[in-house]
Amino acid sequence: MKLNKIMMAAVLAFGTVSGAQAADQGHGKVTFTGSIIDAPCSITPESIDQTVELGQISKVALLSGGKSTPRNFSIDLENCTFGSPATKNKVQVTFTGMESAAKNGLLGITGTAKGASVAITQADGELIKLGEPTKEQVLQDGKNTLSFAAYMQGDTASSASITEGEFQAVADFTLAYN
Repeated sequence: MKLNKIMMAAVLAFGTVSGAQAADQGHGKVTFTGSIIDAPCSITPESIDQTVELGQISKVALLSGGKSTPRNFSIDLENCTFGSPATKNKVQVTFTGMESAAKNGLLGITGTAKGASVAITQADGELIKLGEPTKEQVLQDGKNTLSFAAYMQGDTASSASITEGEFQAVADFTLAYN
């Protein structure tokens, strides 16, 4: 009887210790996403979904079609392979999205702010109209950076037609290799 009690106590003690070791000490899940594309370059994950902060822009700066300070952004390409001789080593980028109410080829804004549009330019400052491809850029094997800038532009000369508030604009981009 005494031996049974000792064995019972030992079983309970070991059971308690093993239960403590099995307690949840943290867990989670990692989901991997992406897509396989038919292109000579991969687009870096950081370039696929970006936010460009244009800042707090003075209403006065946008009068008479005025512009805010341009903010740079880029589309980074990696693992580019073109072969020898190089084929499809030139790329054009086309930005699309909701056009501005001013119908000026610029990107329209949503939110409480009104009377301005987002302009996208190439690295040299040349304006890119929505739906129109950029100039061709020659690419090299390996990594490449496609550089752009964006700024706010007032739609009209009248300050009464510019409304203060928060805004957002979304542009999608597509690459075309030649």
